[in-house]
Amino acid sequence: MPLKFIPAGVGVSCIELMPGEGAKIVRGAGNVAFVMGVEGKYAQIKLPSGEIRLIKKEGLCTIGQVSNPDRMHVVIGSAGRNRNLGRRPTVRGTAMNPNAHPHGGGEGNQSIGLKSPKTKWGKPAFGVRTRRKSSSSRLIIKRRGKKK
Repeated sequence: MPLKFIPAGVGVSCIELMPGEGAKIVRGAGNVAFVMGVEGKYAQIKLPSGEIRLIKKEGLCTIGQVSNPDRMHVVIGSAGRNRNLGRRPTVRGTAMNPNAHPHGGGEGNQSIGLKSPKTKWGKPAFGVRTRRKSSSSRLIIKRRGKKK
């Protein structure tokens, strides 16, 4: 249903950012966003992250929450079950050689030895904002809060 027909306070999911493009946001298990109001060309939506954003009111969405909210409570239990799900093993950077990762090398247990953690390709990791300024930045009313 288009966002313009949904009253304020109703939970929605599978929202299109641009009309006709297909659902892009609020698609994960158990997620729900709330319509805060519709005025002008845009509807104001509160996303699960806490961000409040304007989305074109012609965009389609699904009323209600995405199913399977208990997915986050599933315990994998073993490396073998992870492999059966198609997930390959993750190797820590500190366990690698210096030519394979910025954290690699050293004798025994070494700290990362850098000002900040890095990815395998030398870019900043863990808590660094990666979102560039884009044309849709003007549609964000309130950024999400930092997790504590």
